[in-house]
Amino acid sequence: MPNNIIYDWIAHNDVTDALKIELEGYPSDEAASLEAFQYRQAQAGDLFLGAYIPSTNGRELVGYICATLSPSTTLTHESMTTHVPSSASVCIHSVCVAKNHRRKQIALNLLKEYILRLEAARKAGKPYERVLLITHEPLRQLYERAGFEWAGKSEVVHGSEPWYEMRKDLGSGTHTVANPEVPQMPAGLWDALQHSSTRTRPSARSLSDFGGNIDNIVRPHSQESAVLVNKFDLLCPRNGCGSIILKAGVGKWVERASVQMEPQGHPSHPNLPILPVPPAATHWWLVTPSPMEFENIGFSRPLQQQSSSSPKMKLLACAECDLGPLGWTHEGGTEFWLACSRVGYRE
Repeated sequence: MPNNIIYDWIAHNDVTDALKIELEGYPSDEAASLEAFQYRQAQAGDLFLGAYIPSTNGRELVGYICATLSPSTTLTHESMTTHVPSSASVCIHSVCVAKNHRRKQIALNLLKEYILRLEAARKAGKPYERVLLITHEPLRQLYERAGFEWAGKSEVVHGSEPWYEMRKDLGSGTHTVANPEVPQMPAGLWDALQHSSTRTRPSARSLSDFGGNIDNIVRPHSQESAVLVNKFDLLCPRNGCGSIILKAGVGKWVERASVQMEPQGHPSHPNLPILPVPPAATHWWLVTPSPMEFENIGFSRPLQQQSSSSPKMKLLACAECDLGPLGWTHEGGTEFWLACSRVGYRE
């Protein structure tokens, strides 16, 4: 399984790459058209999520999920072909991974990332209540592993094979079913799951643990002695996560003006110290020239700054648990800024 996946919303210029993956993943009578993909990206871009890996040209799209919104509580032909903003049902149209990158758990992890983002958006005020999709029976196990429940045969007819609806209710970790059957687990699977869920995660120290002394967390660059870089791996600061954001020696230490990342009057997460009010200076880790330098990072949708002439800003977050903002970048930019006080340090 690749450990350098970057999750980001599909931009307009990546739509054709997504369509290529769609066409190699679905029969011709099931695959969507370019016009359908362009419509979904334009009307519901914050529901069109891509998985990228490093490439010689910057990054390569290897998988995606696209969806639209509907007020319907079940999938119908109408809900699959329209987008009704501010609706409660997220209707997934496609989950697809490039042919040469399958069987690497990319689809499962992409689904989990997608659900995390929907949950976060719901907490932030989006009206999302449920996620709906239709699938063929052989893929049932994949979606169940991502938290979806089997709802039975769908009335939707699309292509020659029958479809089955699956759903996931947002905002609740459990779903009560009358007289549930006791699942039969293959021998050894429980132990394997327990080993996976209890694996030791890196322990993150905060900047304050070093007395706020930058000298304790930097070292000279291996080729540029005047440049200081991060001495330790940078981690997600959330307790229980500890995902590696950036490897040691990659980020350059820079002192520059602070940036207002949270909306005015919106408190930051307890694990994310308040930054100085701009234009006061603060300390940053500068990462260049592309997001492929990160081990794990997620991006928000582009945000318009106060000045309409300024480039839009994207906020950076942990791609594993969605904690953020840890930093920022300009849309289409080559500089990525992590706040020194908003990441953990692994000694």
